[in-house]
Amino acid sequence: MITFTNVTKKYPDGTVAVDDLTLEVPEGTLTVFVGPSGCGKTTSMRMINRMIDPTSGTLTVDGKDVTKVDPVQLRLGIGYVIQSAGLMPHMRVVDNVATVPVLRGESRRSARKSALAVMERVGLDPKLADRYPAQLSGGQQQRVGVARALAADPPILLMDEPFSAVDPVVRDDLQTEILRLQAELRKTIVFVTHDIDEAVKLGDKVAVFGRGGVLLQYADPAFVLSNPANEDVSAFVGADRGYRGLQFFHATGLPLHEIRHVTETDVDGLNLNPGEWSLVTKADGTPYAWINGDGVELHRKGKDLYDSTVGGGSFFRPDNTLRQALDAALSSPSGLGVAVDDEGHLIGGVRADDVLDALKEQRRIPELG
Repeated sequence: MITFTNVTKKYPDGTVAVDDLTLEVPEGTLTVFVGPSGCGKTTSMRMINRMIDPTSGTLTVDGKDVTKVDPVQLRLGIGYVIQSAGLMPHMRVVDNVATVPVLRGESRRSARKSALAVMERVGLDPKLADRYPAQLSGGQQQRVGVARALAADPPILLMDEPFSAVDPVVRDDLQTEILRLQAELRKTIVFVTHDIDEAVKLGDKVAVFGRGGVLLQYADPAFVLSNPANEDVSAFVGADRGYRGLQFFHATGLPLHEIRHVTETDVDGLNLNPGEWSLVTKADGTPYAWINGDGVELHRKGKDLYDSTVGGGSFFRPDNTLRQALDAALSSPSGLGVAVDDEGHLIGGVRADDVLDALKEQRRIPELG
């Protein structure tokens, strides 16, 4: 457990970066520090591994005051992932991952063997082991950064805006990977971001910071969305917080409706009235495009509409959330969101009014945490 008790960080020029912070990060949970730039969230996280020392108050890790622990020994037990990975460019990927185990005295041979296993765990092809960071994509570099942080199997993982420098598709993939790893490993993770969507997607708990390093609210993400503590939190969360909150409601049992569809080889023989829509599928049943009676074709990109594993855009899988179901319905030109199975094959359509009916049945007041 990580505990902040009345922790303040004040610089010599009088600037207060963190102001009287009190909160607990429970063991085995993922807690997100979120807020605008300059609100003290990164400073708060860096005090955990003593990259910054507090001016006053007490910060403990597993009951030990961090200011009374040797900083080198403290950091060897805490994984750290930063934006743009922070890899050493002159070292191969496998040696980047093996860095901390080697520093702790493990033989280089043994550390490299373990590094290969960790690389596979985070979804990296072992064939990349002998490459250098500059030879990797941004997403691959971030995975290497996560692998390096996990290589020594630390109980605590600090992540400082690790995905902000990659494109949205890669970012979504990396977020999903972190959720998978956390479900498997149950580390104590403190994750810093300025993106409220990322915060509510990843966090077991969300700490919202405000200007002057003040903690404005600390609660479950569903509670932050539905019950902002004050106007500052409400403004930061955004006017569409009700839509975001749909991700905490399941879509199991949502009715699926028949979608008119045709294979792409039969499009020329399709007879549609003006305003009518048909989904175009490949021969294997994978959705490919929409076409209407006016000859307008949408989303035709020479591939699937979207990768069904991402769960966004016009695709929806029935084991997902009401937010994804509503997104599918709203983004579809026909009003029927495309539902697919795990292989990406068409299985039906979802309607917005059915999503709202399901919400009525599941609606509840979220608990504080």
